[in-house]
Parts: sequence; structure tokens; C-alpha cells
Amino acid sequence: MTEEHFNELREYERKLAKEGYTIIGGVDEAGRGPLAGPVAAACVIVRTEGSFAKGADDSKKISEKKREALYDEIRSLCVSYGVSMVGNERIDEINILQATYEAMRAAIEKATEGLKESLKGDAQEKPALPQALLVDHVSIPGVSVPQISITHGDARSVTIASASILAKVERDRLMKEYDVKYPQYGFAGHKGYGTKAHCEAIEKYGPCEIHRLTFLKGIYGKKG
Repeated sequence: MTEEHFNELREYERKLAKEGYTIIGGVDEAGRGPLAGPVAAACVIVRTEGSFAKGADDSKKISEKKREALYDEIRSLCVSYGVSMVGNERIDEINILQATYEAMRAAIEKATEGLKESLKGDAQEKPALPQALLVDHVSIPGVSVPQISITHGDARSVTIASASILAKVERDRLMKEYDVKYPQYGFAGHKGYGTKAHCEAIEKYGPCEIHRLTFLKGIYGKKG
């Protein structure tokens, strides 16, 4: 990553710092589109004038090896973070958008609890909640913290990009675990997305316990 691009990714954080914001959060999801597995969301809380992981960018643009390395760096540099997942059965029950919101709210709650814990015993007065949330593309209902929705936010804000990486790494790790249990579907490779090989496996073996039946209904004209 060039220094110029890294500076561009910190534009929103610098602007908020100038406006007096000291602690903010970034929120993003991973796994809205796959045919199987959960949707994951992450919230990363940072100090606007703190350090950021250089190389953090849209998780889809960087290699798995790089994401794994950044995962540890992001966690070490942020004030707190939270990752939450909502499974396929819940997705089928309430739809993918509402399930994504549910995962995001849970991730924000986890990160906020971590923030409160990190500020215990701090003599300086600091907010116990993030003062604003930078969110990729959407506005999350049921959240009291002010939100700034940014289209393509994971490619325009280092804080959102950091959240996208945490969400994707943790979801990908889970899909690799599912691959051991359901090796016939190849989850370790495609992570549940609708690749040709995955669709052929579904046609051959039928759906398994982690498939999103509402997604399959739209594709195959049947619900499993």
C-alpha cells in the first residue's frame, strides 16, 4: 500500500478528529451473499488520533495471508472490537438484510463492552461509547450512536476496512471448520459462495445443515 492511499483511507478519521471526536467505531460485514454459513459483522473502535494498521483495505482486495496478518495487527492497535455472526437458520427466518443488522448490533455491543472495560481506571475523562460509527453503505436500525454511512466504505475508511477484515477472517475460519464436517461441498475453498463446484455439489448431495434454504429456493426453484 502506498503512503498516498493510506492517507486517503484516513480522511474520515482525520476529519472527525478535527471536529472533536476522539473515539469512533467502524462497522462492516462479511458473508451476505453466500449460499451457506452465517453472515458475520465486526465493529472496531479506535482513537481518531491513534495508530491504524497500514495495509488495511477492503478485505476483498487483499490476500488471505495478508488478511490473517492484519487481523492480529488490527486487534493490537484498536481500543476494542467485537465480532458477531448470525446463522443460516436465522437468515432464513428474518432475511439476510435483517440478519446483517442483527449481527452488526451484536458486534457493536461487544465492542462497546470492550471499550468500557479498557477505560476502567483511566483518570482522564473519556466517552464510554463511541461518539460516532462509520458504517459501510447502510444505516443500522436500533443503534443510538450517531452513524455515518459511507458507500464503498471498506475502500474509503481505514476503520471500516479494519472491521471488514476481522469479519471476513473469523467467518473464513469458521467455514474451514465446516469443511471438515461437510467435506463434499468444498467450503474451505469457496467459503459458501455460489461457485460452479459448490452448486454442483448441492445438486449432487442436496443441502446440508448450514445451507440457507431461502437462497437455494431462489436458485433451484425448490426449498431443499
